[in-house]
Amino acid sequence: MNEKEMLDKEDIFSKVLRAGRRTYFFDVRATKADDYYITITESKKFTEEDGSYHFKKHKIYLYKEDFAAFQEILEEMTSFVVDHKGEEVISERHQKDFKKEVYENETTETVSTSSFTDISFDDI
Repeated sequence: MNEKEMLDKEDIFSKVLRAGRRTYFFDVRATKADDYYITITESKKFTEEDGSYHFKKHKIYLYKEDFAAFQEILEEMTSFVVDHKGEEVISERHQKDFKKEVYENETTETVSTSSFTDISFDDI
């Protein structure tokens, strides 16, 4: 069997989920014994200051004997998060804006104008 046939045999079914800087790849693959398993790959894009970029990838291999337990725990975990925090997404940008507001409010509350000296540019 040539390399192309091996690759065709290995990749059975695929789906892609694009989520901002992250992309998730879900692939059904075949073992040498022609049994199926799933790989889940997270690919995250990192941009450098010079404009170049690279990707970091993490992969999970999920075999049939673990499907039921994995699905049960994933459902339990996602339900827990939604039940306790709702479906609204609190983004990093929102957190940065919130911290900035708190900082600005703290500085305006703690700075006293009586500690400043009035000077004129003519004095310089």
